[in-house]
Amino acid sequence: MIAKLALENGTIFTGEHFGAEGETFGEVCFNTSITGYQEILTDPSYAGQIVTMTYPLIGNYGVNTEDVESVKPQVSGFIVKEYFDFYSNWRADSSLGDWLKKNNILAIQGIDTRMLTKILRTEGAMRGVISTRDLNDASLIAKAKSSPDMNGRDLAKNVTTKAEYRWSEIDTTNYALGTKNNETNNAKYKVVVVDYGVKQNILRRLTTYGCDLTVVPASYSAEQVLALKPDGIFLSNGPGDPGAVKYAITTIKELIGKKPIFGICLGHQLLGLALGGTTYKLKFGHRGGNHPVKNLKTSVIEITSQNHGFAVDWKSMDQSQVELTHINLNDQTVEGFEHKHHPLFCVQYHPEASPGPHDSDYLFSKFITMMEKQKK
Repeated sequence: MIAKLALENGTIFTGEHFGAEGETFGEVCFNTSITGYQEILTDPSYAGQIVTMTYPLIGNYGVNTEDVESVKPQVSGFIVKEYFDFYSNWRADSSLGDWLKKNNILAIQGIDTRMLTKILRTEGAMRGVISTRDLNDASLIAKAKSSPDMNGRDLAKNVTTKAEYRWSEIDTTNYALGTKNNETNNAKYKVVVVDYGVKQNILRRLTTYGCDLTVVPASYSAEQVLALKPDGIFLSNGPGDPGAVKYAITTIKELIGKKPIFGICLGHQLLGLALGGTTYKLKFGHRGGNHPVKNLKTSVIEITSQNHGFAVDWKSMDQSQVELTHINLNDQTVEGFEHKHHPLFCVQYHPEASPGPHDSDYLFSKFITMMEKQKK
């Protein structure tokens, strides 16, 4: 079946559909990962976005029940150069197309993803629409232009948990990653995870390092978080504009200095805002498993997994209170900072990988050390 992709700048791509049929809207972005499409599709940070894979062949290893970051695909749509339906992998139990159809996710193949990526890099991420039922170019362009903008959108409220729950799952498979210093800690540290769209592998890494996790909705107040008597607080990744999640910024302001805090991605951005800084939208974002980041404290270069469209403006931060710890070597944007007086640190990228390299897994060990020091 013919499908069309229209961008708000008037560009039209014609291809073939796979997955579900119909029409879908979102911010069109691109991811440079070579593998890991199932983890990408289920990452809640992609809510409201249509993801383009720059790697040309997608679907060849199918999907399985384990390599997921949430209970369902979270993307608004999916774009690939060539979809491969005949999958081959000993862990697979379904084709990608059947899985997307089952979960009502519309995808398009057979378009020039190199051209699309060049447009997004030149003009920036933009609104788009994929459709199998409306093939009129002018109509589709008008729909793309009238669809919601990512600026000012609080999408965390759409993907956060509706109720508090406990998490105890640890990855015990033969290919599971161990801990940096062979820590076990036996669930010694009580950690409250504030869920803005948390990836499940973050939860697995925290439990592997010995954390007893309670996951709470993004709307929880500081009083509700502290009532759980945690040893530490984790602020998760998530989608949308951090400046729109005002209730979270208020809560974080009240938590700073009370307990050790570790933030990743949206959690990092919200910490920046809570400390008086500002954030801004990147032209086309950072998404993929191969982004170089320099640790300014050790001078080590880490190859990192990333997925974000906003960044913290370092010039807006009170540098008498916070220290820059990590920078992106592609564009010098802020990738991490820590507080000079309170037990608090955060990074913009994803140390849990999924998909991606494990260079930055040591940050979970750092969180454990921070909580142990605070307990003493």
